[in-house]
Amino acid sequence: MSNNNPYNFVPLNPTGRDDKDGFNTYSPEDMITIYEQQFLIPVPKDELTEFLPALKRFYDIDDNTLDVSAVIFDAIADATIIYNHKVKTGEYQILGDLVIADLVEESKESVENVTDDEGSDNTAYTLDCMRTFFINDVEIPYHFNLFVQGDGYSTLTERDTVLEKIYWLVHAGFEEHLLDNSDNLDSLESINEDLARLGITEMDLATVHQLVNYIEDHIIDDDMIDALNALIDDAE
Repeated sequence: MSNNNPYNFVPLNPTGRDDKDGFNTYSPEDMITIYEQQFLIPVPKDELTEFLPALKRFYDIDDNTLDVSAVIFDAIADATIIYNHKVKTGEYQILGDLVIADLVEESKESVENVTDDEGSDNTAYTLDCMRTFFINDVEIPYHFNLFVQGDGYSTLTERDTVLEKIYWLVHAGFEEHLLDNSDNLDSLESINEDLARLGITEMDLATVHQLVNYIEDHIIDDDMIDALNALIDDAE
């Protein structure tokens, strides 16, 4: 840290100057870095009004550049910013074999009574899976059991990693935990202690809800669907 760079901005090399020679221009990847730093660099509350002017001075840019940086981030970045946390989807792993699910007796009877063509849409499968996510570049596993029937699927999440604990805190209900109706739930305070040990800034309730929404939107991707369909085709 120095007087010229009090917030430890990442040094970046400009690609040139704008057409009026008023401000620096940067590559799209570097503009994403500039955008992210607006939200990810911790700033004391009494310095908030000084931070953005300092960032613009350091990179010699204007408000328009910041606006364009946000557009580029939305267009090509493979991450999102959730309340000052950068969240990114990692790789998936299939941890076990595809298993035909045990359905209730009535469901089994209905499956037995359909034709072969219909059977593929009614047979249910389970599969043990892992997806990694990154929060501020910290990799965190997310372990779940995938249940598939026809075109629909659902997931049953483990309760071990901090992401899994966050999922259950949100879905089991924050109010229920406050009323001590679920002994298995971790509190938001204990989750933040886990995050702190990973070097991740604490989260409030709004953040954990948005984080779970992101996880649910990204837990299954096209590559995983292709791999799953191949396993189902082999099983049939």
